[in-house]
Amino acid sequence: ITMAATRSVMRAVRVFEFGGPEVLKLQSDVLIPHPKEDQVLIKVHACGVNPVETYIRSGNYARKPALPYTPGSDVAGVIEGVGEHVTAFKKGDRVFTISTISGGYADYAVAAANGVFPLSDKLDFSQGAAIGIPYFTAYRALFQKGRAKVGESVLVHGASGGVGIATCQIARAYGLKVLGTAGTEEGMNMALRNGAHQVFNHREANYVDKIKEYTGTEGVDIIIEMLSNVNLATDLQLLSYAGRVMVVGCRGPIEINPRDTMSKESSIIGVSLFLATEEERRECATALLGGVEAGWLKPIVGSEYPLEKVAKAHEDIIHSSGAQGKMVLLP
Repeated sequence: ITMAATRSVMRAVRVFEFGGPEVLKLQSDVLIPHPKEDQVLIKVHACGVNPVETYIRSGNYARKPALPYTPGSDVAGVIEGVGEHVTAFKKGDRVFTISTISGGYADYAVAAANGVFPLSDKLDFSQGAAIGIPYFTAYRALFQKGRAKVGESVLVHGASGGVGIATCQIARAYGLKVLGTAGTEEGMNMALRNGAHQVFNHREANYVDKIKEYTGTEGVDIIIEMLSNVNLATDLQLLSYAGRVMVVGCRGPIEINPRDTMSKESSIIGVSLFLATEEERRECATALLGGVEAGWLKPIVGSEYPLEKVAKAHEDIIHSSGAQGKMVLLP
């Protein structure tokens, strides 16, 4: 039995007030939560860091948790205990989650059993922590909301980040023509290695013209947009007839001309994994677990931080020069 288990306390990051990264406080005397009915307790080996967690922490997000809280959804680890009625998992199972109840930036986390999935031996824990929100969001954006079909073209704006790489891998596996943008040479190469057919540098002044030149008069069928407050107006110029922009990420308002949607009968569709039904989540899980077995779903892990450096992780995910894979915390 570990020392923590005998004391029944653990380390966890706590947020007592909304604000900058400095409000993230690592505490070592937090009680280990107990799994209730239909819940499991996971010993956390890795937890993914997502941009949305920085928006929630700052207090600028539509959904605000009750204070104090522990951030973190994408956990990978080992089942430590199960609540009543849980039959799908037992102590010692390797798993990953798409959400937690108690928060993932911690040594242990409680999650609803229906949001927990087996982690293949083909992947390590850091990769497991990179599946949840990025891959489920990418699949939802492409198919459940974007209605992508074989042979259509998809432009992934920010193709070297967690969701971007996930989208490239899934879209390529499902027979789409995959275009990507990234801001660095490394990021562009990463997108190409992970399924993109063609990549453009979105730091170049004329990159939009290059995309138009590449797609010709047809335009792009689907755009997966991570930074809609910067790109949305331009995206509408790049779409094909009946094309759709999937708004996956946004950091503020933007002005667009709605007439740009009329000329092509195009759509702007918001994507929120939080609103997925249990049936939709199961559909995502089935497709993605199949992808792990088939070998095309291979999460790329970027920077790894110890829990002590959580504030730095939150700073870097917003201000880094260019995303490269999924950022992960290691308790």
